[in-house]
Amino acid sequence: MSAGTRLPGTPDPMRHFKGHDGLDIAADFWGDPNGPLVLLQHGGGQTRHAWKSAGEILGAAGYHAVAFDARGHGDSEWSKDSVYGMDIMVEDLKCIIDELGDKRPVLVGASMGGGTSLVATGEDHVDATALVLVDIAPRVEPEGVDKIQAFMSQKPEGFLSLEEVAEAIGSYQPHRKAPKNLDGLAKNVRLTPDGKYKWHWDPGFRAMRRDISKRQARLEACSRNLSLPTLLVRGGLSDVLSEEGAQSFLEMCSHSEYVNVTGAGHMVAGDRNDVFSTSVIEFLSRTVPIKGEPVQKPHEMHPHHEGPPGDVNDIP
Repeated sequence: MSAGTRLPGTPDPMRHFKGHDGLDIAADFWGDPNGPLVLLQHGGGQTRHAWKSAGEILGAAGYHAVAFDARGHGDSEWSKDSVYGMDIMVEDLKCIIDELGDKRPVLVGASMGGGTSLVATGEDHVDATALVLVDIAPRVEPEGVDKIQAFMSQKPEGFLSLEEVAEAIGSYQPHRKAPKNLDGLAKNVRLTPDGKYKWHWDPGFRAMRRDISKRQARLEACSRNLSLPTLLVRGGLSDVLSEEGAQSFLEMCSHSEYVNVTGAGHMVAGDRNDVFSTSVIEFLSRTVPIKGEPVQKPHEMHPHHEGPPGDVNDIP
């Protein structure tokens, strides 16, 4: 299923993977396939396109950057049973890593994708070389989460025009300049048979149960279990991850590094991609160099969590 027809100008996926239970996952990639693998995971309601500029910069630096649409988002298939929790996302991630030759990846995750990455590494589901969390940590601000959910819930019947879509995005991100050309919005929506524009995600993703307290406890345990090189990037204007929330994570994962990006909101890479990409490449140049071995040595996997797929859902 999908939200409707893809609009003209929407970029086709460069590659498709098979996720858990064979679900189709759409992806784009940049750089040398023989370079260190960097997997880019977007937030809830976003798509792989959120990473385009960062992926190009990582690819130009010599990394093999791969961004993919999470299940139920963008050009990836929707879950038949509307399961979209962190566990099933981790299973999709493992399938993609396997298809890419079982190479040890760098995991870069924003918001929902960061939760997936933190569970994957903190519970030893994935033997990663480094972890980059983008504006996400165990402790998040309820007001910021509510604002995201309100944005995603508006106009369930669809928008009448791309101008309405742009207005909705602008109201959520007032710190960004409004686009002069609306063609770029084509990849964010689908056109329904009745001529309305709907977001590119499965409504079942929004309808799922979320237990923020249970999620926080789980991610705190994951944070304390991290041993690999870790970088936390916070948007200075973020209302989802506060400075106190960031410092709380740094206390639990004392070896992690921290960058606060001035002038960026929750969508850090989209707001200040120049600062974001520079910070990530500087971090990776020390921990996962293009030539040479990663600082983090391979280790035997010891799964800490065996819950059913989707038992705890993440925030967007």
